[in-house]
Amino acid sequence: MVKQNFKSVAERLEHLYKVISSQRFLKMQGLNNEVPFFICAYQPEDAVEIEQLQSQLVSRLEQSGVRVLQINIYDLAIALLQERGIWQQIMDIETSVSKEQLKELLQGVLDPDTHLVPAIAQKMQDADFDVIFLNGVGEVFPYIRTHSILNNLQSTATQIPTLIFFPGEYTHSLESGASLELFGRLRDDRYYRAFNIADYEV
Repeated sequence: MVKQNFKSVAERLEHLYKVISSQRFLKMQGLNNEVPFFICAYQPEDAVEIEQLQSQLVSRLEQSGVRVLQINIYDLAIALLQERGIWQQIMDIETSVSKEQLKELLQGVLDPDTHLVPAIAQKMQDADFDVIFLNGVGEVFPYIRTHSILNNLQSTATQIPTLIFFPGEYTHSLESGASLELFGRLRDDRYYRAFNIADYEV
């Protein structure tokens, strides 16, 4: 695998389309029995362009017969809070509690193991798809951590490739292993089982 340095969003789009539409990717070949999780890391300042890229990518993939299940973690979190009848309560207390208290509250009611991943599993059950796109992970930090989502998804989303759009860096080194660094500054945590899709060749 050769490290890709994309010069433009268009170049990144072409690479993603070529990879995701390939049978090697869709059939999860060459993963050495690892979970089929892929990270698409990007610079936070490119967020608007990446959002447009996702829209174009989904359209091109679906025209090619590749069905995409898109899940925005931020939107899903709000939906879960609304379903449990506590969204308005959180809005009401937001200005009167500390950030730490609010974070602890949200971590409890949006726990990936007991709430978030089961909701993702339900969306998977209700749809026909060939690949999952997860986005919105930057908006839910720090009360939902990307590595925690991925760790819990390992029991649910292993039969279909999953691509996570991550605003930051996914780095590998012999000294520290692999780590997710949100916005290129905040270490989300170590997670070594995902593949960097920029390095994936077909």
